[in-house]
Amino acid sequence: MSQAPAAAAWKPRHHPWLIALSVMMATVLEVLDTSVANVALPHIAGNLSATNHESTWVLTSYLVSNAIILPAAAWFGGFFGRKRFLIVCIIIFTVSSVLCGLANSLGFLIFARVLQGLGGGALQPISQAVLLESFPREKRGQAMAVFSMGVVVAPIIGPIVGGWITDNWSWRWVFLINLPLGILAAFMVRAFVEDPPYIRQVRSRIDYIGFSLMAVGLGTLQLILDKGQEVDWFHAPWLCWCSGLVAVALVGFIIWELRVKNPVVNLKIFCDRNFALGTLAIGAVGAVLYGTLALLPLFFQTMMGYSAYQGGLAIGPRGIGAFLAAIVVGRLSGKVSNRLFLGVGFFILGWTCFLMGNINLQMSITSVLWAVIGNGTALPMVFIALTTLSMSTLRNEDIGNAAGLFNLTRNIGGAIGIAVATTLLARMEQVHRVSMVAHLTPYDPAYQAAVAQAGMGHVYRELSRQAVLMAFIDNFLWFGILSLCFIPLAFLFRSGASSRAAGGMSGH
Repeated sequence: MSQAPAAAAWKPRHHPWLIALSVMMATVLEVLDTSVANVALPHIAGNLSATNHESTWVLTSYLVSNAIILPAAAWFGGFFGRKRFLIVCIIIFTVSSVLCGLANSLGFLIFARVLQGLGGGALQPISQAVLLESFPREKRGQAMAVFSMGVVVAPIIGPIVGGWITDNWSWRWVFLINLPLGILAAFMVRAFVEDPPYIRQVRSRIDYIGFSLMAVGLGTLQLILDKGQEVDWFHAPWLCWCSGLVAVALVGFIIWELRVKNPVVNLKIFCDRNFALGTLAIGAVGAVLYGTLALLPLFFQTMMGYSAYQGGLAIGPRGIGAFLAAIVVGRLSGKVSNRLFLGVGFFILGWTCFLMGNINLQMSITSVLWAVIGNGTALPMVFIALTTLSMSTLRNEDIGNAAGLFNLTRNIGGAIGIAVATTLLARMEQVHRVSMVAHLTPYDPAYQAAVAQAGMGHVYRELSRQAVLMAFIDNFLWFGILSLCFIPLAFLFRSGASSRAAGGMSGH
């Protein structure tokens, strides 16, 4: 009883913005590495004598190990001490980045990427928890505005940065550039970040069973989402077996964690309505963010003949919109209802996805400029409002655990979004191809003229291009519909007043 007031009254010794700068440097590095290597894969494959298919494990290995650590970050922080654990994770991430840059074989690079994912997995949730705890409740929206710049803007500029570095230097510098920034981040965290009194280093018995079930379930799920489309999903026997393994492992994990005395992840936190709703919504945000992030550059590269770097530039304005919106939303946070931000943000997100669905084969990058900027503007509005609302009714002691689950759901949503986008692209192309072929008959004068002028091969190639274009359009429309479906969710959150009251009661 006596600890709650002390915890509520605790304030960090250093200025919150110094703390924010310290933890955000590490977070930006970690988030960048989820997308910065994408455009370098052909160069990596060529340099290390690997196929393009084999090189995708450079991405998959990082995401799998990252997913395993994310939800357990709070527990490891309590076991080792959160500040100490954060510094160790930055060191692991930085050292493994150097190993990636020095790799002389694909196997060693994949091994280094696994280590990099293990070190980087804890950086996002711990940084988010430190930010939320360092700022008073009324200024947490500003803190999340800073955090959103890393989480939302970094994946957008990642392909641009990676493409430029790869073209002008070498793919190895995509990883080696993390060394000086990682060292600086570690020193800043050591100097300015501190553990609050309610984060006590508890040497409880390690929950080996819970952690093992979680690692197997999440790691296998990420593998299925990454490789499903390549093997035609459930037509591959190994994927069916892996799906069964995921179901057994995750159900067993949930049952075990709800019964064990010291769980590695506290799932009872989902009893909080705001957090449960926010976690559901952030999964949809992750799907739209990463799904559209994969689609637009792919369209310009495969359909319009742009280079990887130019394809990355196509989504560059999204980062500008996100950056400016994060500043504005951060300034207005506390003055404007977060529920209003959330509803308007989802509306703009859906509307801009529909605008992206107006693509055609005669357009240029500038044709989708305002749609891309608007899409980027909506993301911080949704992310900042969701994070603030989701954490507002939780005790400070629960924020670290909540941040891990929150970020994990966003990442899983992103993986699902990419998997759905690539699957729809392949399936809907076939549907549209069959539909259009039915109209190509020898009794159609336009068809006869086209064959006579350009030949059957040209007509079929043009039909294939049109089918792929329509499949891209379908993807953007479905992401738009998904965004609009989440607008009513904004009205189910507790309002700011009730959230503060609940937050105050939870501290006693």
